Amino acid sequence: ADFDATKKRKMTKIYQALNSDPIDVAVLRRMAISEGGLLTDEIRCKVWPKLLGVNTDDLPPLPGKELRENSKDYQQVLLDVRRSLRRFPPGMPDDQREVLQEELIDIILHVLERNPQLHYYQGYHDIVVTFLLVVGDRLATALVEKLSTHHLRDFMEPTMDNTKHILNYLMSIIDQVNPEVHDFMQSAEVGTIFALSWLITWFGHVLSDFRHVVRLYDFFLACHPLMPIYFAAVIVLHREQEVLDCECDMASVHHLLSQIPQDLPYESLISRAGDLFVQFPPSKLTKEAAEAAQAERTAASTFKDFELASVQQRPDTVLRQRFRERLRGEERPRGEERTKSILTKPRTNRFVKLAVMGLTVALGAAALAVVKSALEWAPKFELQIFP
Repeated sequence: ADFDATKKRKMTKIYQALNSDPIDVAVLRRMAISEGGLLTDEIRCKVWPKLLGVNTDDLPPLPGKELRENSKDYQQVLLDVRRSLRRFPPGMPDDQREVLQEELIDIILHVLERNPQLHYYQGYHDIVVTFLLVVGDRLATALVEKLSTHHLRDFMEPTMDNTKHILNYLMSIIDQVNPEVHDFMQSAEVGTIFALSWLITWFGHVLSDFRHVVRLYDFFLACHPLMPIYFAAVIVLHREQEVLDCECDMASVHHLLSQIPQDLPYESLISRAGDLFVQFPPSKLTKEAAEAAQAERTAASTFKDFELASVQQRPDTVLRQRFRERLRGEERPRGEERTKSILTKPRTNRFVKLAVMGLTVALGAAALAVVKSALEWAPKFELQIFP
């Protein structure tokens, strides 16, 4: 009864925000971040466009079939979509699924045709299918196009340089929170390739329960483009004991981390990811993650463009306000120490750690370069990352 009452109150707040003039985007962001997210797909159809600043009164027309004939990506998209059977609801009739797969192909090709600066990557279809299943083909086309030119832009560059840069934030976040886990992973030389499919599909490829996928999409759409890497970090931190109990070698640690548990405590992890973002914003992590010159070329560094596009509310403001409210409700040490004590542990020797990090970042980049080459020349290897 309490749950139903809470859900009804939340739905009332969401519809009040949608019906206000102007629409209260700040409230919608808070609702998307808070426990339970946006609750239903019907609400997501109304709120997701507001979070992305998409005008639903001016949707693009559906593409014609001639688009397939002129697209250089058609064959690869077709292969990926044919392999996407498990992304559709279990028990869906074959004819219905086949219609959706055709729509999925058209959405992807339409976005690529309208934005020639974007380059298709394997895993992109995992994101697009989520939008298709929730909001339908026409609205999905508009939302995916906006998302692709903002949040996903770094993954759609001609090279993987920006993707590698974003992956490097993973180790920086872990280092700030739990130096022991960070140093163990560095010693194992595991790199960050285990999180690649998590990041570039917004976890859509690796989670089997669609409810968990759309809950994460609520969260990511309401936040900074780098939030998926913070969520990846809290998954690793949540598995701290499993990591430390593992054999300290690359194969063992990679195998452990690449097998993502399906029974994660999603709400507590979402809450922790938001708190870590406020404690350790990207600006504080840039020096450890990569050179500042590289950071300036990522979509995350141009996030102000997206903040302006989303009109009334900076997404990060919601997270900071929420974090302050949580702190006010907790007993903690005095001064600045109280914030750090919540989520961090004592530091180990910084000089040793920074030297190791410099070496491992280079190794991680080299590993990704090798993987990139392998994907180009060996399709079978590709399936090891995206089974």
